[in-house]
Amino acid sequence: MRRAICPGSFDPIHLGHVAVIRRACRLFEEVIVAVSTNPNKKHRFDEQTRLRLVREVFADQPAVVVEPLKAGLIADYAADRDAVALVKGLRNGADYDYELPMATMNRTLTGVETVFVPGEPSLLHLSSTLVMEVHGLDGDVSNFVPPQVLEAIKGRDRAA
Repeated sequence: MRRAICPGSFDPIHLGHVAVIRRACRLFEEVIVAVSTNPNKKHRFDEQTRLRLVREVFADQPAVVVEPLKAGLIADYAADRDAVALVKGLRNGADYDYELPMATMNRTLTGVETVFVPGEPSLLHLSSTLVMEVHGLDGDVSNFVPPQVLEAIKGRDRAA
């Protein structure tokens, strides 16, 4: 089985992420969406909520498996999961400049390749941070996130 991993914090998952993951499903038999938690970052949603949201968004996609990404090297995780590739979406040259050294290091460490998928032109402006900033300033983000995520964002506001 040709397996790939799409790693990220997905805090929250937005339509740019969704497009890249769906395109990865056309290239690989199985795509593991590995939800990471960076201890140096203040996450808007806890790990369990992010995992649940990603699972809900891809409930119609049997090729997608959603797992937490524990501490350690992504290259080792890929090797442990018998993945042939990491899939990374690119929005611009800055993303490429950031991702290329990591791709080279991962390939050097375990041989895992990185496949860069250009983002959808209509979604290139999206980032999880920007979505939450716009929402925090009472902007409408309904065109940028799946319905499940929009509901979670609104629920987070109600709980606060």
